[in-house]
Amino acid sequence: MTTLTIRRLDDLVIDRLKARARTRGHSLEAELRDILIQAARQPLIVDALAEADRIAAMTPGSETPPGSETPPVSEAPPVHEMRLTGTGS
Repeated sequence: MTTLTIRRLDDLVIDRLKARARTRGHSLEAELRDILIQAARQPLIVDALAEADRIAAMTPGSETPPGSETPPVSEAPPVHEMRLTGTGS
């Protein structure tokens, strides 16, 4: 397993994450682990768009409007940050 260090988090963010962990009966570490696992399981938008294009290509009479094709993964903009919002799971 890998250890992850996240620096420069606002104190308010830490306080909210601690409160969220307390309400669920978790330690802060366990809560953050759950949040990261859930985020990693979410499909990437580029994959969802590629799947939609694949399905559309199999549908008779469907045409993709010019310029709306899904860009290859290498052309997709990089993701530089992850935002955690809300208090639900």
